Amino acid sequence: MKLGAFSVSLNVQDLMVSKKFYEKLGFDVFGGAIESNYLIMKNEQTLIGLFQGMFEHNILTFNPGWDSDAKVLEEFDDVREIQNELLDAGIHIENKISEESKEGPANIIIIDPDGNPILIDQHL
Repeated sequence: MKLGAFSVSLNVQDLMVSKKFYEKLGFDVFGGAIESNYLIMKNEQTLIGLFQGMFEHNILTFNPGWDSDAKVLEEFDDVREIQNELLDAGIHIENKISEESKEGPANIIIIDPDGNPILIDQHL
């Protein structure tokens, strides 16, 4: 199963304070928009998302179809294929993709045994 680029999506209290902190650790803004209350930051191949007021918990995030530079991969497992593999493995999916959705952007969320949300978010 190819899950794509990995990042940690952090629920932050103050976006600007977090931005300055992670810049001190060598991260640079890679994407997002302050006015939309989120930034994606990168240090070499490591990605973190800073999200203010968007969700309750920190989230492990995978992006099928993207590498760590958000460039499209020639080959990747579509999130619908991943959903089917997870269901076959007996993993509960919080928000199943409808059967009518055959291609394009979609996402699923699973919860690991310790309650950590995992977002598999395909943008293409």
